[in-house]
Amino acid sequence: MNSICRASIVMPRIAVSSRIAQKSLAVQPTQGIQTTSVRPDIDSAAKYIGAGCSAAGVAGSGAGIGSIFGSMLIAYARNPSMKQQLFSFAILGFALSEAMGLFCLLVAFLILFAL
Repeated sequence: MNSICRASIVMPRIAVSSRIAQKSLAVQPTQGIQTTSVRPDIDSAAKYIGAGCSAAGVAGSGAGIGSIFGSMLIAYARNPSMKQQLFSFAILGFALSEAMGLFCLLVAFLILFAL
C-alpha cells in the first residue's frame, strides 16, 4: 500500500510558453516504485491451484462409493440370494474407490507442504 501512495504523489507543474523550456524544466521523480518480486507470489498461487485440482478427486471418490452401494442395493433387491457375494464385491469396490480418494488427498498435501 505504501508503494502505491508513493506512486501517486502529485508533481507540481510549471507553466512555460515554449516547448524547449518545458523539456528542460521537467521535474523528475525522486523515488522509483518499489515492488516485491513476482516469482514467489506466482509459485504460491500455482501451489494452491494444483492442490485444489488434486483434492477434487476426493469428490469423485465419494461419488464412486455412492454409486457402488446404490448398485449393490439394486442388485440385492433383484436377487436376495446373492447377498454375501454382492456385499464382498461392494466392499472391494469401496476399498479401491476410497484408496483413489486418499491418493488424491495425499498428492494435494504433498503439493502444499512438500514443494
